[in-house]
Amino acid sequence: MLKARTPALAPVLGRARHRLRASPLLRHLLLALVGLLLVVLVIESVSSFRQVQLATMAYTGIAAGGLSLLLGLSGQLSLGHGAFMAIGAYTTALLLQDADRALPLPVVLLIATAVTLAVGAVIGVAAARLHGPYVAGVTLALAVAVPGIALYFSDSLGGDQGLNVRVPDVPAWFENVMFFITGQEITGSKYVAYVGWFALIGVFFLLANLAASRTGRRWRAGRDDGVAAELAGINVGRDRVIAFVVSTGCAGLAGGVMALVVRLTAPAGFGLTLSLALLAGVVIGGLGSLTGALVGAAILTFLPQLTTNAGLGLGLSSLQAAELATLTYGLTLMIVILIAPRGIVGSIRARLRSGRERRAAAG
Repeated sequence: MLKARTPALAPVLGRARHRLRASPLLRHLLLALVGLLLVVLVIESVSSFRQVQLATMAYTGIAAGGLSLLLGLSGQLSLGHGAFMAIGAYTTALLLQDADRALPLPVVLLIATAVTLAVGAVIGVAAARLHGPYVAGVTLALAVAVPGIALYFSDSLGGDQGLNVRVPDVPAWFENVMFFITGQEITGSKYVAYVGWFALIGVFFLLANLAASRTGRRWRAGRDDGVAAELAGINVGRDRVIAFVVSTGCAGLAGGVMALVVRLTAPAGFGLTLSLALLAGVVIGGLGSLTGALVGAAILTFLPQLTTNAGLGLGLSSLQAAELATLTYGLTLMIVILIAPRGIVGSIRARLRSGRERRAAAG
């Protein structure tokens, strides 16, 4: 019976594989559904502390995904994504302050993303004619200036102390649906973890389709040779603005989720260090790769705790163990650049591709 069924299934499986290869939208939708299933399984099986860590990885991954596409596909270097995360975080905190008139959480996050998109559009249009280090300089100035705005408008933005973020209660419909699926109660940390990961999967789905579309191909053409792209009829300046705005929108959404996880928005949390950490995570994972952005986000999230625990186990003080995490960041970045110049994911893909080419040539 098995031998009789196998030939009948072979054409069906072949057509399914061909359809997945031919349709990026269908392939990305299937990956998103698999990702949702894995998220539910992982979040339901870990402790509350791990759920908070996973939520941290989620908002870091959202910001890193936008930055990875900006730098890897469009060729623009941004050193100010921490500032755009601050805009999204403060917008979220302000909209959630009044419990009686608070909007639904998805609407709040969409508004935070839209506000950051608007600011990114203004900055992007102003810097559209700049290239290379000049764009980096503009965003660097933004990273330095934006946290100071909270100090200037201390009455409404909380000054140095920042704003406490009120996390809304779990919606009844969401609690009922998740209890039906998992049979478990939804706690506050679990709810925030779900919000972060659902947002990450949605953002990655949109970014993956955007990168595979004509817009993504125009970004690559402008990155590789701007003059040739202009001669081919591509408006390189407009496409650079679009890439910049999309990336800032991701940062704004990440900032909104970060506000929910940390439950505090303060200027100290959005300094230049955050922007540089995102850039380091993108370089370690692999430029232009959403998988690489996720790998970089995992390293940024879990590496500090691992190195701190290792330092405490070696007899270091708490301060010394905390400083060890920063040293490990730098060493990891140096090792990856020397051993895998394309990042972890990019180098793995390059080796797999060269292996397939060698086998094809041998065949």
